[in-house]
Amino acid sequence: MTEKNGLIIAFTGPGKGKTTAALGIALRAAGHGKKTVIVQFLKENQKSGEQLLRDVPLIEIHAFGAGFFRPGDDPQPQKEAAEKGWKTAENMILSGGTDILVLDEVSHAINLGFLPQSLILETLRRRKKGLHIILTGRDMPQDLIEIAHIATEMKELRHIYTSGQPAVKGIDY
Repeated sequence: MTEKNGLIIAFTGPGKGKTTAALGIALRAAGHGKKTVIVQFLKENQKSGEQLLRDVPLIEIHAFGAGFFRPGDDPQPQKEAAEKGWKTAENMILSGGTDILVLDEVSHAINLGFLPQSLILETLRRRKKGLHIILTGRDMPQDLIEIAHIATEMKELRHIYTSGQPAVKGIDY
């Protein structure tokens, strides 16, 4: 029943692996001939390894970010990028032009005030039948966790960041 209706899956928490888990589902789905569209919020184009892949059958990635965002930065470029990304995502949610839609870092876009949570919830409830949607990001709003059929929290036990080492290309981005 849920396969026909579509699942909502949330990957959240302070640990590494949220986007990685979503990418794993995309890879697995491609093996079954299913198409995945990934809409990345707050991630600048051509920065993450998955964005550098070309001609990967059945996996499409769209980045909507204006560079790294720090407190005190002008939020307008990020807000505009998030709104543009949301238009792409919303079209997919309502039309069902894919089998799986990943809303990568959507929690940050909501929590930073770039996208209204109420709009996201309303649109998710109206999703095209059969569409699976994956939500990723730290501090996922509780309402999105509650609407999810599957919710997983990634918990950091150890990470190289804590010893002052930088992110590793191909592992962290």
